[in-house]
Amino acid sequence: MKNTLLAFLAIAGLAFTSCDNAGNQSTTGFVEAALMPYVESGQLAGAISVLYDNGVEEVACVGYSDLAAGRKITMDDVFMQCSQTKGFCGVTMAKLVEEGKVSLDDPVSKYLPEFRNLWVLEGESDSLRTLRRARNMLTIRMVLNHTGGFPFEASVKRNDVRGGGWSGGAPLRQVAAVAADSPILFEPGTSTLYSNTGIDIAAAVIEEVTGMKWEQYLKQTVLDPLGMKSTWFWPTDKQLKTQVEMYRTPEGGKAEYVREHPWEQRPYNDSHVFASAGAGLWTTANDQLKFYKMLMNLGLGENGVRILEEETVKSILARSTRPSGFEGYSLGLAAPVEDTEDSWFGHGGAWGTNCMVNWHKKQLKLFVIQISDSTAPWSEDLVKAQNDFFAAVIDNSGSDAYTGRTDE
Repeated sequence: MKNTLLAFLAIAGLAFTSCDNAGNQSTTGFVEAALMPYVESGQLAGAISVLYDNGVEEVACVGYSDLAAGRKITMDDVFMQCSQTKGFCGVTMAKLVEEGKVSLDDPVSKYLPEFRNLWVLEGESDSLRTLRRARNMLTIRMVLNHTGGFPFEASVKRNDVRGGGWSGGAPLRQVAAVAADSPILFEPGTSTLYSNTGIDIAAAVIEEVTGMKWEQYLKQTVLDPLGMKSTWFWPTDKQLKTQVEMYRTPEGGKAEYVREHPWEQRPYNDSHVFASAGAGLWTTANDQLKFYKMLMNLGLGENGVRILEEETVKSILARSTRPSGFEGYSLGLAAPVEDTEDSWFGHGGAWGTNCMVNWHKKQLKLFVIQISDSTAPWSEDLVKAQNDFFAAVIDNSGSDAYTGRTDE
């Protein structure tokens, strides 16, 4: 019966959902069935899942955005997507590459002269640091795929700055300048180290090329065209009333409220907050779907607006841009080394959010949660539910009669 229903919905072009934007829930859906026991036991406060398979969509809003207030989680509740911001920087750089304004193999110093002479940290003791001049040219490709040698955060960012946005916050151009004046940790292009700093440097390059603040360029070329009205670095006070609150789950225990994490502190929208391309965008599940479905559809938004050309997505976003021998990563997105029919690309965030897409099969799996310093006992059940959804055998025996198709 379930497979027949899925078939009908796929043919009709409808969504198979277990919650709507108001957070109404039903008992249908693979993920809801998998996660509800954890909500009922008190281990999981709330989560959102969206699974999409070539026209069939399962949406589950399970539990609460705010346990104490009894506020159910919905697709329009704002949350911190953290490192999922990196993919937005990657898309904006891909636009400039597509337009011929930038090459991924351009030296960063072509746009930011302070990167012309970098120092590599060769050794460090209590009283001595050994440095040498970098021999390899630092490129835009390197800072976007975490092979530039930069630390996770630049020293200018301090997580003891109250209300400083992600990790203390600083203007992108200032982050880049401090990074250029600090030792890098290995020769550019010879190793990998996950780095918000590198992504922020790429955004500073975009500012130099476009003459705009990176966040404004992002808004003009991606957010506004896709209709992402709830996505920004400074959530409004009204939006924060619908925030997906943060929790932690001690092993074997129940969800515990976490008011804030040192990496992103309250207040979230005051004058101390600066845009960070490595992390920092707030969004909603509805908005995030618009971005990732655009990637799944090779640059075309569901609203019919084209953000990137198909080949641009295929060549530098959906597959790795790293040198041979390294694990896959593209421009701010986790991506496969070899792009096959079963390949997925996308990104996760520090508080457990994640979205991955497969452009070959037109598949997507989005998960929204806000957990900090936590175990995730539901992880195996979630993965199984996702796999069960995509493995569901659709009975198409009645499809010809419904559509009027014939074999002739």
